Amino acid sequence: MDPLSSLLSGIRADRSVLAHAVLRAPWTIHFADRAPLIMVTVLRGGGTVVLPDGSRTRLVAGDTALVQGGEPFQLIDTTGLDDRPRTDYELSCFVPDGFGPAETACATTELIELLPETGASEETSLIVGAYRASGRRHERLLRALPPVLVVGGDAELCAWLEKAATDAARHGAGSQALMDRLLDWALVCNLRTWLAEQQHCAPAWYRGMADPVVGPALEAIHDRPFHRWTVASLATEAAVSRALFAKRFTEVMGEPPLAYLTDWRMAEAEELLADPARSVAQVATTVGYSDAFGFSAAFKRSRGSSPTEFRAALV
Repeated sequence: MDPLSSLLSGIRADRSVLAHAVLRAPWTIHFADRAPLIMVTVLRGGGTVVLPDGSRTRLVAGDTALVQGGEPFQLIDTTGLDDRPRTDYELSCFVPDGFGPAETACATTELIELLPETGASEETSLIVGAYRASGRRHERLLRALPPVLVVGGDAELCAWLEKAATDAARHGAGSQALMDRLLDWALVCNLRTWLAEQQHCAPAWYRGMADPVVGPALEAIHDRPFHRWTVASLATEAAVSRALFAKRFTEVMGEPPLAYLTDWRMAEAEELLADPARSVAQVATTVGYSDAFGFSAAFKRSRGSSPTEFRAALV
């Protein structure tokens, strides 16, 4: 498994709502979910994402924005029709407890209806979806992303999303599964496109997968973090000498191979420790340590607290 796939396994579109809104200016949408990620795709028209710190990101037709939703934010129209009373919407794609039925999971203080499209210049058509997180694995992914990530027009993606939203509105058999899988697909596509555009500015775990020496080792680590890896055995995976592998891995990743391995094991351990049914000894074995004492010492060096203390802080 590659690093991006590993990180994405912690954030999914699970019982989210794929909302299709047609709005007539002037309008403001308040996003109150605090979901880890919220996707906004502009099919027609445009808008501006406004974060709590006042920063603004303009979206035009065909753009998709992935917004980190740790704090409420707004999407406002940009038609310049500020002299007219604005219609304020509050959009929440999850019910308060996060586990409500799909058909009731998207609530607004002012109902957003699927209005007939007229093609007027002040009309905006949007697709909105939100992603849930399980555990902590997604946090490493979010740290590599800007608060608002924008990917330019993709006609195929927009068409698929619009079709799915229309189908979902009918509440036919399998519509929720279709929405969830389509949103997951859209997330992967948009992230891959954005990461590829970053080139040398992309996070090391992404750049490393494209390297012929580092890539095979990264895949081996993420596939089998429990394996007793050494620099020599990782070099064998990469089919190069130990010295060449160690030098190249450090150049590309910014840290030695065993340091990366330890950090990834600790990230996996954080995920596993969130499950109270697992003992510390079981977690230790799962991430490659032969005993709980060695694992606990390594975890405390890496994370600043013992596994038991870390687990207690989660409650």
